[in-house]
Amino acid sequence: MSDRQTDDPRLEMARRMTAVIPHSAALGMHVHEIGDGLAVMSVPYDRKLVGDPATGVMHGGVITTLLDGCCGTAVMTHPKAPGGTATIDLRIDYMRAATPEQPVTARAECYRITRNVAFVRAIAHDGDPDNPVAQANGAFTVEGRGTKIGETA
Repeated sequence: MSDRQTDDPRLEMARRMTAVIPHSAALGMHVHEIGDGLAVMSVPYDRKLVGDPATGVMHGGVITTLLDGCCGTAVMTHPKAPGGTATIDLRIDYMRAATPEQPVTARAECYRITRNVAFVRAIAHDGDPDNPVAQANGAFTVEGRGTKIGETA
């Protein structure tokens, strides 16, 4: 998957953030695109990420982590989100197994923000967005800049 943008400083910030989160870095997670309340990220196929050696299918936990990270990134890029975020609730519906030896890509959209909660939807696919591996719907905290998660502004 090629990256679609190069001049948005939020893209480099999102990439640095992903690189310093140990779990995301260990999975090889990559941020391809960001926008106002939008994020596109992927995890490359790697045998160490396989959940069932007999089939070669990527572990569902990897896809969950990808969707969660992509949703959080979408919240942080929304114009009304002043700072950090944390997952409150994330529902993931798995529709089928990911195709072995294919990367999995997630696209998340933060479609509504209130004073304290952001609402996000996302899909994960292995090459065809019209044939998703999983979909997610979630709620995330909206934190003020300089406020630690769990602290009041």
